[in-house]
Amino acid sequence: MKPKTIFKLSVDLAMAVLLVFQMAFQVSGQQAHEWAGTAMIALFLAHNLLNVGWYKNLFTGTYTAVRIFRATVNLLVLVSVISLAISGAVMSGYVLGFLTIDGAMALARLLHLAASSWAFVLMSMHLGLHGGMIHAVLKKPLKQIPLLALPVTMLRIAALAIAGYGAWAFYKANMASYMFVLIEFAFLDYEKSPVTVFADHIAMMGLWICIGHYAAKLLKNRERHGKETERRTWN
Repeated sequence: MKPKTIFKLSVDLAMAVLLVFQMAFQVSGQQAHEWAGTAMIALFLAHNLLNVGWYKNLFTGTYTAVRIFRATVNLLVLVSVISLAISGAVMSGYVLGFLTIDGAMALARLLHLAASSWAFVLMSMHLGLHGGMIHAVLKKPLKQIPLLALPVTMLRIAALAIAGYGAWAFYKANMASYMFVLIEFAFLDYEKSPVTVFADHIAMMGLWICIGHYAAKLLKNRERHGKETERRTWN
C-alpha cells in the first residue's frame, strides 16, 4: 500500500482515538476536551485536504447504491464536524476563551450535544466504509501478535461480541436522545471508572464501524447479484 494511503488512514485512526477521548468528557475535563477537539478539527482539515479529489469527483461518474451510501455518510460527517467546530468555538472557555458571543450559548450547547453524537456515529461508520483498506494496512502487523492471529471466523465472532456490547452501551448512554435533541442536557456518570467509560465508547464505535462496513458490503453484493441476474437474462 502506498505511503500516502497509509498516512491517510493514520489520520483517520488518530481522529478516531481523539473522538473516543472527546466523548469521555467526565474523564477528560473541559480544558483537555477543548484542546483535543482543536486537534481533531485540525486532523479533519488535513483529512479533507488529502482527499480533495473526492470532492472534485462528487458530480462525475455513475452513482450506484454503494456510492450513494458512502457519499451520504461522508457529507453528513462534514456537516456534523462543521457544527461541532462552530458550537465548540462559541462555548470555548480555554482555547478560544477570548471570544465573546452573547446570547448564543444555549443554542450552541444544544447544537454541540447533537452534533457530537452524530459525529461519533458517522465518523465510526466512515471508518467502517474503509474497513478493507484498514485491514490491508494492519494485516501483517496483527499477524505478529499471537492473540490476534486467529481464524477469520473467530475475528468475526469477536467483532459481533464487541458490536453487541456497543449496542447495549449505546442504549444505556441514551445516545439516540442526544442525537435527536430529545434531551437538552448530557447526563454523565462520574462514578464510572475511566476504563469502563473508554471501553463503552470503543464498543459503541465498534458497533457503528460494523454497521458501516457490512451495510456497504451488503449493497455491493446486491449490486453484483443484480448485474449477474441481468447478464443471465440477456444471455
